[in-house]
Amino acid sequence: MPGAPFPAGRPRRLRRTPALRRLVTETRLHPAELVLPVFVREGVEQPVPVEAMPGVVQHTLDSVVKEARRCVAAGLGGIMLFGVPEAKDACGSGADAEDGILNLALRRVVEAVGEDLVVMADLCLDEFTDHGHCGVLAADGTVDNDATLERYASMALAQAATGAAVLGLSGMMDGQVGHVRTALDDAGFRDTAILAYAAKYTSGLYGPFREAVRSSLVGDRASYQQDPANGREALRELEADVAEGADIVMVKPAGPHLDVVAAAAALSPVPVAAYQISGEYSQIVAAAERGWVERDRVVDESVLGIRRAGASIVLTYFALEVAARL
Repeated sequence: MPGAPFPAGRPRRLRRTPALRRLVTETRLHPAELVLPVFVREGVEQPVPVEAMPGVVQHTLDSVVKEARRCVAAGLGGIMLFGVPEAKDACGSGADAEDGILNLALRRVVEAVGEDLVVMADLCLDEFTDHGHCGVLAADGTVDNDATLERYASMALAQAATGAAVLGLSGMMDGQVGHVRTALDDAGFRDTAILAYAAKYTSGLYGPFREAVRSSLVGDRASYQQDPANGREALRELEADVAEGADIVMVKPAGPHLDVVAAAAALSPVPVAAYQISGEYSQIVAAAERGWVERDRVVDESVLGIRRAGASIVLTYFALEVAARL
């Protein structure tokens, strides 16, 4: 009957007012937990909008520095740079060139904000290869894992020399963390941290990103990226990366794999990051543009869900707008 006591109590009591809800909030967002991914394009004089990601641009060397300063002002934890070169070749030679667009941008951003913001570098070849794969190809057209490791090591040394604090190894090659860690240590870059993409799943949600980096990929990356059907395999990858010296591990995409984020957070002895990728961003933006969802509310809800799952660091293209509301 109405008013009778409930054996489990009345949980709604603590939801009655905004003040009560705020008091008992279990998961809180803070700008310092957010990292903004940005694209820097060679050969452009002004930022170029990414059509598939409304609100996101390919930056110039000048505008990316301004964006980094905006990140500092907003209190963000970090910024992750991706390079978009004019010329590509089979081995991705622009990736480790001192005057390559990514290394030029890293140097500029580190000089401008490196004391106040964690500057992260994407360490992968896909933006720089004319075939669009994350490594060099063998004679039969498959990605040569071990030959690719040598390219990653060279790329790591070039990025570390710019002063980048964290290198994001996103290629999903076996042994990449250990190989890069050894190369960095042997060259005296012992303080350069490694963010290992321990579980980077193959996904249809990467489409807008491929436009943003002007990808040359034909086909897919299923032979080296994680199978979306597998969860235990991701934890095996995580354990291997930690054993090889990863300082941070990451799950990508975040939204479709919150169970893996949670499992990684329960298992990992190092911080866990998660990347809310381009397709996740574009889905929300497109639905909001059509009036189907409330943009601010859905954006905040999506990022909060990633944090609640256990990620202590969230890479998201929404980072600046979320920080502004916080």
